[in-house]
Amino acid sequence: MSKEDSVPVPNPDDHLGRLLIEPGNGAWFSSLYLSLKEQISPPQLPPLELTSKPVQVQDMWGLYGYNKRAGLWSLVLHVSAIALAFALATTPVVQTVLQKTAILVAPDIAAYVSKAPRPGGGGDGSPLPASRGRLPRFASRQFTPPAAVVNNPDPKLIMEPTLVLPLDANVPNVDMAQYGDPLAPVGPSSNGQGAGGGIGNKGCCGGVGDGVGPGYSTGTERPGPPVYQAGGSVTRPVVIYQVEPDYSDEARRAKVEGVVTIYFEVNERGLPQNLRIFRPLGMGLDEKAIEAVLKWRFRPGFKDGKPVTVTSQIVITFRLL
Repeated sequence: MSKEDSVPVPNPDDHLGRLLIEPGNGAWFSSLYLSLKEQISPPQLPPLELTSKPVQVQDMWGLYGYNKRAGLWSLVLHVSAIALAFALATTPVVQTVLQKTAILVAPDIAAYVSKAPRPGGGGDGSPLPASRGRLPRFASRQFTPPAAVVNNPDPKLIMEPTLVLPLDANVPNVDMAQYGDPLAPVGPSSNGQGAGGGIGNKGCCGGVGDGVGPGYSTGTERPGPPVYQAGGSVTRPVVIYQVEPDYSDEARRAKVEGVVTIYFEVNERGLPQNLRIFRPLGMGLDEKAIEAVLKWRFRPGFKDGKPVTVTSQIVITFRLL
């Protein structure tokens, strides 16, 4: 008998029989009835009996052997380390070394500190001296300087002239219809021999008097740092960094275009200061122009090889793209 004859041959019908559902005893509705009965009223099972018992294991914290003295020693070591570090840091030797190696940063914030308005002055280079007249209204900001003689008879936007002075400032004034210097002699209307707008004989920058600024100078104030005009031995400031002004929403909707003329000073550090609108455009563009110029940086003007404060003028052009 060969080895192949001893291996039983599987019957394919046996495998197929395992896949078929064995026929139950009874009709199908009997099986359905039993299933519904178990769903509605399941049979009561006997109580569960536990045959396993918990096994006692060793506590995991017991591996370290807790000791109260260990916590006390830890506290003592930490306090001692902190005290030692503080003592070393406060010794004269360490302080001396730190003073030699530490770099102290003291930012220059003078350009961002609010300053009181300086005595004012102005003019338009007229050959006649400034004429006598009343002062305009006092305000905290100036957009239009006063003028005894209006050089622009047809402005696009009329704004009331103002002087940058406290509302309760005690300054002389006269009851006259025209603007001017209350202390000037009576004569023909003239803005004076100064510069930068305003009324004055040797001042600058939108005020009234012989000082510098948008306020009023009576000639009795303590003089501030000298401010020069470019020309002769005084060189003109040069722009080394500039920012383009943004368009205001009001001007963009109204499609306003034009130029804004600004008079200002460039101090010894190349920073613009005392900005004043000489020729406004309105619709928020004047404020946008000032905001942009305040971010500009200049190479300052020089006199006798030293940087000085020099007056300047810039024209900002606004064009819709």
